[in-house]
Amino acid sequence: MKALILILALTACGAQPTPQMWGGVRTDVTRAGRNYTIFQKDRQVEVIRLGWASRGEHQAIRADMIALVQEVTGCRLVESTLQGDSGEMRGRVSCPRK
Repeated sequence: MKALILILALTACGAQPTPQMWGGVRTDVTRAGRNYTIFQKDRQVEVIRLGWASRGEHQAIRADMIALVQEVTGCRLVESTLQGDSGEMRGRVSCPRK
C-alpha cells in the first residue's frame, strides 16, 4: 500500500529526473504543442518528452529536443555524448565561460 501511494505521488508531479540529475535546474517548455522538461546539472542535461507520440513523429520530436537543449541552457550539446530516444535524452553540454 505504501509503495502504491509513493508511485501515485511521483507520477502526479510530472517528469522526474534520473538520480544523477537530482538537484539540477528544471525548465518546462512547450514546443509545437508538446510539453518537455529539461534538467541541467553542471555540464549534464536531460530532456524528457511528456505525452504520447505516434510512430511518424519521433524524428521531428528528437530534433526539437536537441534544439531545446541549446535554447534553454544557452550551452552547446556535445552530440557525441547524446543517449536516448524521443522520450528521454541525456548528454553533456559545453557552456560559454562567464
